[in-house]
Amino acid sequence: MADIKYTANDFKSDQYVRFCPGCGDHGALTSLQRAMAELGVAPHETVVISGIGCSSRSPYYMNTYGFHTIHGRGAAIATGVKVANPELTVWQITGDGDCLAIGGNHFIHSVRRNIDLNVLLFNNQIYGLTKGQYSPTTTKGFASKSSPFGTVERPFRPAELTFGARGTFFARCLDIDVKNSTEAMVAAARHKGTSVVEVLVNCIIFNDGAHGWIASKETRAERTIQLRHGQPMLFGNNNEKGLVLDGFSLKVVTLGENGITEKDILVHDATTHDSTLHNLLANMEGPDMPIAMGVIRDVEEETYNEAVHNQITEVQATTTIRSFDELIDAMENWNM
Repeated sequence: MADIKYTANDFKSDQYVRFCPGCGDHGALTSLQRAMAELGVAPHETVVISGIGCSSRSPYYMNTYGFHTIHGRGAAIATGVKVANPELTVWQITGDGDCLAIGGNHFIHSVRRNIDLNVLLFNNQIYGLTKGQYSPTTTKGFASKSSPFGTVERPFRPAELTFGARGTFFARCLDIDVKNSTEAMVAAARHKGTSVVEVLVNCIIFNDGAHGWIASKETRAERTIQLRHGQPMLFGNNNEKGLVLDGFSLKVVTLGENGITEKDILVHDATTHDSTLHNLLANMEGPDMPIAMGVIRDVEEETYNEAVHNQITEVQATTTIRSFDELIDAMENWNM
């Protein structure tokens, strides 16, 4: 039987997409549907789980199985789905509020356990659905409905949380860059374990232009760096700039200046287990440093499903207990 070739349309439902006109979630949704088509996993073998928020409407727009759960609990439900049926491809769609505020503990523990989930974290640095309160990723000093004089809190960096929870995969992409977003999502799905893709999306109503300084096509090449495993870390309109180590920090250099050649430029290794350089790359901030995009970390580790299966196999091979009654009798018990 010939392999079925899917298109993005095969993963689109007949529901009207209710994201605001101009919302970055439109681009993220398009990238996801294109990624699913490229992966070739059938719609009936795919599940999209969400919590609460603008991004969490996504299951309605997918021609797959889906579950719109409760605030911050998408990771818990997605974990249950994947552990119960490991053959399913499970996507968790979440936002910076849903994932990193009320859902923060669920997020870090699903990452720590290395559940084989694909987490798309739509980061618009604001609560959009509840009309403009600051979120865990909102820039310090930003004036919002819940911080009229500017928030005094320092924002989370999703990459730092992922690496701190010993995450094995992290990528970053931009809502309007469908090509590279699709590439990142495909890589995330092919990774075995928890993959986290931070999608920088624009909330045109409550935080318009949050990522505008890197979104413009005219300046994007100068202000971002598209990382690819095994390739030198070059960026700029003509790839004339690159990254080198300067002590324990990253530094931007220009080819041809001070004798700098391409041989001096760092080569990206997404697969090294040591996350030190991955952290430095993910935490670069403008205007002095480019924002790292693409797959930053992609490390092989045993997944939760594999660990559970391997443990069961090992115990079955050595145990003398062959029934539930024998198990109960072998446990500590007493008579009243």
